[in-house]
Amino acid sequence: MPEYLAPGVFVEETSFRAKSIEGVGTSVAAIVGPTRFGPLRGAPEVVTSFADFQRTYGGLDDLGLAGNTQLNHTAIAAKAFFDNGGKQLYVARVTAGVNGTDEDGLGSTAMPATSDTGATGTTDLIFSARFPGSGGNFTLELSWADPENLLKTENLLDLAEGQTALMTVSGSLDSADFAGTVTHAGTFPLLTLRALVTRSGDTLNFVADTEARVTNTGSTSAVSVSADEFGSGILLGNLATNAVEFTRIYAANPGSGPLSGGATPAELRLTASTDINAYVTGDHHWGDSTVIRGTLSDDGQVFTASADLNDGVSAAYPLQLSALAAFPGAARSLQVQRSFNLDVLSAGEPVYSVAGISLDPDSERSPDMLLPLDPDKRLDQLTQPVAAIVDAGVTTAALLHAALYDLFDPDELNPVDSFREPRYLIDLDDGEDGDLPGAADYAGEIDEVKGSTGLAALEDIEDIAIVMTPAAAADPGNHQGVVAELQKHCHKMRYRVGIVDSREGMSLSEIRSFRDNFDDTRLALYYPWVVISSPTGDQDTVAVPPAGFMAGIYARTDVDRGVHKSPANVAVFGALHFNQSVNRFQQELLNPHGINCLRSFPGRGHRVWGGRTLSSDPEWKYLNVRRYFLYLERSIEKGTQWAVFEPNGEALWANVRSTVEDFLFNEWSNGRLLGGAPKAAYFVRCDRSTMTQNDIDNGRLVCLVGVAPLRPAEFVVFRIGQKTADA
Repeated sequence: MPEYLAPGVFVEETSFRAKSIEGVGTSVAAIVGPTRFGPLRGAPEVVTSFADFQRTYGGLDDLGLAGNTQLNHTAIAAKAFFDNGGKQLYVARVTAGVNGTDEDGLGSTAMPATSDTGATGTTDLIFSARFPGSGGNFTLELSWADPENLLKTENLLDLAEGQTALMTVSGSLDSADFAGTVTHAGTFPLLTLRALVTRSGDTLNFVADTEARVTNTGSTSAVSVSADEFGSGILLGNLATNAVEFTRIYAANPGSGPLSGGATPAELRLTASTDINAYVTGDHHWGDSTVIRGTLSDDGQVFTASADLNDGVSAAYPLQLSALAAFPGAARSLQVQRSFNLDVLSAGEPVYSVAGISLDPDSERSPDMLLPLDPDKRLDQLTQPVAAIVDAGVTTAALLHAALYDLFDPDELNPVDSFREPRYLIDLDDGEDGDLPGAADYAGEIDEVKGSTGLAALEDIEDIAIVMTPAAAADPGNHQGVVAELQKHCHKMRYRVGIVDSREGMSLSEIRSFRDNFDDTRLALYYPWVVISSPTGDQDTVAVPPAGFMAGIYARTDVDRGVHKSPANVAVFGALHFNQSVNRFQQELLNPHGINCLRSFPGRGHRVWGGRTLSSDPEWKYLNVRRYFLYLERSIEKGTQWAVFEPNGEALWANVRSTVEDFLFNEWSNGRLLGGAPKAAYFVRCDRSTMTQNDIDNGRLVCLVGVAPLRPAEFVVFRIGQKTADA
């Protein structure tokens, strides 16, 4: 009671109506079984389309279980669920040994795919699939984030301090015009001179260990001689009477920022293999390669080829870019390689992309930061397919660059066909699906630290109403055990029904014998398997368990008609036919035992022709009755939580009665209960007649609810006889 201590006007809120009950959803399904990829531990995430399923759990391709190729029944059932009208599906992936995995899902018989560590066995950089399974055998395709050609060419009449260029002199040069000791044995004066020079003050110094092209007096063609035969350089003042031109080639700063760090990773491409040994430092050749990898100096003038990144380069190979001016048209492009974009390809199609990954190991955008093994965001935990691990010894961009090149496919990196551009591909290999999961793997375990597995992982999700394990039907040795685990799960969770598949090709006696192992109101058995077009195209048709189709039909019927409607006499979308043709006489042997048949009818297609549970109790013979009562019970339970700890007296009893009666009246008015009037369709009692004083003393409120459900018209009978035509 509020306290009123000072005079005034006070307004209080109160309620004059009963609480309302909202009906719960019944169309949310869950599937447990092996897939090609995806997490093994933790709360399963809902997928709302088959495309969502593929992103997290892989596609429809076959599984390699226990060394044998098998249909991917879990993925096929998921597709059938959505094709037949399902909207929400939770997936719990299992593998053989799933309960022994660690927090990352590693440790079962399934193996994660990893990148090849290269010929040198380096472990500086490793890319790996985040989850075990054959679906992790991805191909990673890298594209450099700075695609522009940085090569710039300019013709100058003068050089700035420190600049390097290819100098061309025409006129007359005598030995006195050069600085240092001249040992050239040719005749002077020189008619032409072409050499690589760097300006230092008023002197143009020859770049060490390079050659010059000269035309001597009386010669008709230029010859190559060592530049050091002309001393150390030439004085600018001595060129006053000569025609001098400088051709400078350099690398401009890319749009992403200036060159820095002293050695920016880069790639130089030539139009044809060109031996430019005469204009570089040292005595090294590039062989026939037209694509050279190395580093750029900060001033953009020197490109140093790396022996680790190129075939035919035996040592660090510095090249003054201006030397390329001696070979007009030889240089095609120069591109820096300090950040890249990564596409994850599955069967040649991109399934995941990351942009702007930096080669700086200390950057917030380094590979291991953008592709962590354990992402922080829940969405990334489900959809990020690969992780990168950078060794602690990789401390510079150059080291990370070299480690990256060690992983590339060499055939694609250096194509034999000169018209093909290099492709930067990294293959992830050795992903395996493991052995066949057993009943214990399907049952799973509850682990609050590492994350739960199997059916146990579904226990914290309240919305699930339908559970299936179609892949178990393809394993005769474990099928019955898995169904037993499914049965225990549905009873433990109370408001769930399990769809049970027959095994492929079972005879009538075999399916009846299998059915005799179970007597349960929360299980429904379907026979035979469904024949569909092969999802992989390896063969024309395949036979698959019916659970995925039936779960979708449950969901579609619930939405279109309501859970009170039996999910029978409904078309099976995607079915070409059924693995066995069941006729009326055969169904007469199966239907009384609660075995729901799938049948084909001329002019009516392929339909579900049964709607019973596996219960021997006549009260719960029909599946729609069982599911409708679960719907009522769950809705009333959720809608009356407000009553807990309320004063247990007449006012509360009346409020509870009114709440439940209003809910059931709405059900009756919508045609979901049998009876011409509300009092014939249901009753609700909550008063002294339903509770003893002992109940009240012990905090129990007891409410009796009775409803008259609608049972399906399983046998439609018309009695026809002759009559006399009376006047």
